[in-house]
Amino acid sequence: MKRNYVDISVSTDPISDYQEIIEYTKMLQGEADFIHCDVMDGLFVPKKTYEHTVVDSINQNTLTMLDVHLMVKEPMEQLENYIRAGANILTVHYEAFEDKELLTKALKYIQSRGVLAGLAFNPSTPFTDVKLFCYDIDLLLVMSVEPGASGQKMIANISSRIKNIFDFRQANNLNFKIEVDGGVNDENAQSLIEAGADMLVSGSYVFKSKDRKEAISQLKKFKG
Repeated sequence: MKRNYVDISVSTDPISDYQEIIEYTKMLQGEADFIHCDVMDGLFVPKKTYEHTVVDSINQNTLTMLDVHLMVKEPMEQLENYIRAGANILTVHYEAFEDKELLTKALKYIQSRGVLAGLAFNPSTPFTDVKLFCYDIDLLLVMSVEPGASGQKMIANISSRIKNIFDFRQANNLNFKIEVDGGVNDENAQSLIEAGADMLVSGSYVFKSKDRKEAISQLKKFKG
């Protein structure tokens, strides 16, 4: 299936200063399709970033839609905070739920509040483990690095995983978006899109570029 447009979700992860995050997201308005808010609690992953109050501040300072990615140990307890903070997409991690029935409840709750429900899974988690939940989601976030650290190199053979997911989606007439997060840049974006990705998360590539707007523009030029 040919696609003429792929969404670019620019991550705040490379930035630690909260005010700089706000200024960065202001600059991205009209350029990025989404702001990818990487929320880490220092428990699910070693790194700690920010909480819902910063997401709310981002929302108050930009019209760009918010793609909120929860890398937290107890996501169920925090869903409402991020929904109220302005998340347009709210993604939880498969690995954060020991009780998978609770995961299903979390996804349905997100959708019941008018927010798109995303499910993320780590490189070490087989896609076969998450297939069952793909019938209840709006977006599947494929981690192409281990979560918790910005600037990592994309793992090998991620395109084959994306193609497998794309084929599963087609075979089952499902409509969830496929998002890829980790190590995305202008050298690998085309292969990811050709494999079936609908959304690309870019952190360090955009942030470290001399011309950030041009970096986003370059990613948007690739087509499936």
